[in-house]
Amino acid sequence: MFSFLSRHKTQIPTPDKALPGRAESIAPPPVHVVLGTPMDGPWPEPHAIAMFGLGCFWGAERVFWTADGVISTAVGYAAGHTKNPTYQEVCSGQTGHNEVVRVVFDPTKTSFAALLAAFFESHNPTQGMRQGNDTGTQYRSGVYVYDEEQRALADAAKAEYGKRLRDAGYDDITTEVVDAPEFYFAEVYHQQYLSKNPGGYCGLGGTGVSCPVSVLASE
Repeated sequence: MFSFLSRHKTQIPTPDKALPGRAESIAPPPVHVVLGTPMDGPWPEPHAIAMFGLGCFWGAERVFWTADGVISTAVGYAAGHTKNPTYQEVCSGQTGHNEVVRVVFDPTKTSFAALLAAFFESHNPTQGMRQGNDTGTQYRSGVYVYDEEQRALADAAKAEYGKRLRDAGYDDITTEVVDAPEFYFAEVYHQQYLSKNPGGYCGLGGTGVSCPVSVLASE
C-alpha cells in the first residue's frame, strides 16, 4: 500500500503533535458489496461487534468477510488522535491511528473467540509497528474490545499465544488490547477492496502457529 514518508512513522504522536483533522466524516457506502448487508446498520438481532488491526486493512477485511457468522465488515481508522482522518494523513504517521476492520457478527453462529483466533493466525503479531514490508503505526497489531468479556478473552489469548510464539522462535507478542475507540470509516474505495480488485495487494502472512482461543473460551 502507498504510504507517505515520515521520520516518525513508527512512533505514535502525542495529541498535541497529531494532525487536527476535521469536522466532516467520510460516509460509507450503504451496502457491503460482498455480503449485501448494511455497512453502518441497522443490523439484525442478535449481533455483536469486534474490531481488529492486523496490518493492511485490504487483506484484513477479507479474512473476516469470508468467516462464518459475519454479518458485515468495514475498514477504517481507530486508536489515534486525529478527528476524521484521511488515508493520506494516517499513512503520514502523524495521526496515531491504526488501520482496522470493524466486524459485525451473529453470536449464535460464531463467537468472538473464533474471530480472535482468525485475527491472531492471519498475521504476525510480534512485529511492533510493522507487518511484513509495511511499516508504520497504522500496521500495528491490536484488539479493540467492546466489553469486559472480550477483554478477558483477548488478554488470555495474547498471553497464551505469546508463549506459543516464543516457543516457535518468534519475538515477544506486541498486540495492544485496549477499549474500542471511535471508529472512523475509511474512504469508499478501500471498502471490500480485494473484492473490487481481486489481484490487489495483500501483505498479510501468518506465523503458522495455531491460536488456542477455543480452549481458553471453554475454560
